[in-house]
Amino acid sequence: MKKLLNTLYITQPSVYLSLDGDNIVLTKEQEKMGRLPLHNLESIVAFGYTGASPALMGYCAENNISMMFLSMNGRFLARVIGQSKGNVVLRKKQYIMSDNETLSARIARNFILAKIFNQKWMLERMTREYPLRIDVAQFKETSKQLSSLIYEIRECEQLDRLRGLEGQAAVSYNKLFNEMILQQKEDFYFYSRSRRPPLDNVNAMLSLAYTLLAHDTASALEAVGLDAYVGFLHRDRPGRASLALDLMEELRGVLADKFVLSLINKKLVKKEDFLQKENGAVIMTPEARKTFLVAWQTKKQEKITHPYLGEKISWGLVPHAQALLLARHLRNDLDEYPPFLWK
Repeated sequence: MKKLLNTLYITQPSVYLSLDGDNIVLTKEQEKMGRLPLHNLESIVAFGYTGASPALMGYCAENNISMMFLSMNGRFLARVIGQSKGNVVLRKKQYIMSDNETLSARIARNFILAKIFNQKWMLERMTREYPLRIDVAQFKETSKQLSSLIYEIRECEQLDRLRGLEGQAAVSYNKLFNEMILQQKEDFYFYSRSRRPPLDNVNAMLSLAYTLLAHDTASALEAVGLDAYVGFLHRDRPGRASLALDLMEELRGVLADKFVLSLINKKLVKKEDFLQKENGAVIMTPEARKTFLVAWQTKKQEKITHPYLGEKISWGLVPHAQALLLARHLRNDLDEYPPFLWK
């Protein structure tokens, strides 16, 4: 379990939650694992299927402590909340700010700033770790270009201008993505992003990684009471989780892209793991998809130190930490949304 910003995360499977007085008790296979007071918790997020006692759910409902149940893969299952006044206030603030393009841009620029900052440091790490296998001068020049764009983004208050700057950064970064593939270069290459459908092995994996990350991010936003479908950078579109797409921008490169690159460079995937359909779409075989998902879950368990909170958490909890910080900014508890800046 992990307590983060007054939210308790239960990350182990088969843990049953129950109530004892004003405390939550965690039990696994009839053995008590932990006990915490409930009075200073805002919410409880449980990964797995074992569940919670009706008494605990009733206590949380009466005391306005939200309970969120997710599958072990991070898929949203259900939420138990008390009086809705807290979520209503938060969501109304979200809707008001989303309707104002200037206010939206001030939040959205931090998503994009972090995305580009993280991509820049991915390139910088490549120059330190593989100086003999890449064109260091080219990587350094692109890193410099991204730094220049970061300065412009910090002052940007127009969504269209922000999208233009993001597009410039994407062109520069994507030009070097293929150079970060160090193994199996005949079978794995990246020339451009193709989505519907993915037209090569790398794009097939990127699409799956982005889909998983979007689901994790949407669940994190639901857990803090935000509307995952009302965004700031991505505007309203029926059926699109726009805020989830916003929040995942800062993790696209540092989590999803790096994960795909590691599978290729560590030779955990091979060309035999992919099939090409008649329309040119490339898909993973069922066996390869299972390998991919297992590796993704393993990656999410890796520990890092959160750059803003200064706490050690798993990669899988980073979307939840960022969703909590975003909610706190919208409640005016934080003057600005603290983006996830990785080095």
